[in-house]
Amino acid sequence: MSRVAPPAPVLVFAVGNPSRGDDAAGPWLAERLAAANLPGVEVLTDFQWQVEHALDLEGRERVIFVDATCDADAAVTVRPVVPEERWLHTSHAFAPGQVLATYRRVTGREPPPAVLLGVRATSFELGAEMSAPARRDCAEAWDRLLELCA
Repeated sequence: MSRVAPPAPVLVFAVGNPSRGDDAAGPWLAERLAAANLPGVEVLTDFQWQVEHALDLEGRERVIFVDATCDADAAVTVRPVVPEERWLHTSHAFAPGQVLATYRRVTGREPPPAVLLGVRATSFELGAEMSAPARRDCAEAWDRLLELCA
């Protein structure tokens, strides 16, 4: 009889579109982290957070959401994420807080502690490469991401 391994205690969940300039920051960091194969850390990547992602929080001790952000002055920002009960008319483009609220609503339990690691971004042109400033900011974000995973 085969057994399913329990989920890793730390979930790093990055979103972004690698084909839209600086929006590639999240997937770029996720790919690098997955290659590092840190024990106790699972890495997921998608274009955006959705209602179904609430189920990925099951059994986690901590969640680190990663995304490009266009509203930050600093290269890297880290802020706590709390459940956000605000509902949209669609299940597309959920915010991390809405993923946490969905987990609470579906399971009846509090979601794991979570933070959002934001990487400053300025260019989201379709088909563009990540900008040089975003690449520098990703290098700084990499160090911060490793600290958060420890």
